[in-house]
Amino acid sequence: MRVGIVNDMPLAVEALRQALALEPAHQIAWIAGNGIEGVARCRQDTPDVVLMDLLMPEMDGVEATRRIMAECPCAILIVTVDVEQNVNRVFEAMGHGALDAVNTPALGSGQAQEAAVLLRKIQNIGWLVGPRDGREPGAAHPRECRRSSQRLVAIGASAGGPASLAQLLKQLPADFQASIVLVQHVDEVFAAGMAEWLASESRLPVRLAREGEPPQPGTILLAGTNNHLRLLRNGVLAYSAEPASHVYRPSIDVFFDSLVEHWKGEAVGVLLTGMGRDGAEGLKRMRGRGFLTIAQDQASSAVYGMPKAAAAIGAAVEVLPLDRIAPRLVQVFS
Repeated sequence: MRVGIVNDMPLAVEALRQALALEPAHQIAWIAGNGIEGVARCRQDTPDVVLMDLLMPEMDGVEATRRIMAECPCAILIVTVDVEQNVNRVFEAMGHGALDAVNTPALGSGQAQEAAVLLRKIQNIGWLVGPRDGREPGAAHPRECRRSSQRLVAIGASAGGPASLAQLLKQLPADFQASIVLVQHVDEVFAAGMAEWLASESRLPVRLAREGEPPQPGTILLAGTNNHLRLLRNGVLAYSAEPASHVYRPSIDVFFDSLVEHWKGEAVGVLLTGMGRDGAEGLKRMRGRGFLTIAQDQASSAVYGMPKAAAAIGAAVEVLPLDRIAPRLVQVFS
């Protein structure tokens, strides 16, 4: 990975240098001392990933993330002191397209462990945005929706997802009776805070999905750990470390595939903004099973990666702007 660093603190930059040196395959492309310089460097030489601090003079990491994703998109990992104390700023940056967040590794004792966490995040991003082979669109068509007491909306999102999810959920009425399960690429450190934030934006209750419970009608459940969320044969949700081959966790594909295998009622699969292609193949399999599948369109996506991959392989029955997805769900389950 070619790595750009945007950070105004010399000690933090040195800690990042030392951490990246532990993985010889990584190369530092450039170092910028503030957000303005970081945006300019990205325009001139877009790296594979930017390690973005949040708190900087002249232009902070949130605004720099917004501008980079608008002008010269690339993967952005928020690397800042005390992520938990800055969780609101982290969510704001993720709303503009940042993929994840991690504490800045410290120099001295404990450096190796913190560096390992950073390198794992970079490895995950490399998997997420890495090249994938294209596939020809399939010819599967959705079956006629049968009337069922079991109704489920499965939504996957990544970069730009928090803001898109908030916009979608606030459009759903309080009497929406289908179950909703969200799989957002977010570290478990932020999952509980994200559920609380989404609950404040939605007329429906939002909480983390619990091991061993079924999807709940009229309730929004968010995948809440770094393990994959899946539906089991007996209709309950469970977390699993397998398949280990899916490096980015939780995987949207894994959850969509479990619905194809085990869900007995009506279902709609929705794939929102995100980098990479997680969820595209799973959405295609949902379409092949006869479920309605929806992908967010390019114009309303913060990052047109996952929905683009889904559209390219014929996984989406419908490609819709974000503001039309919730009304479509209401129409389907009315």
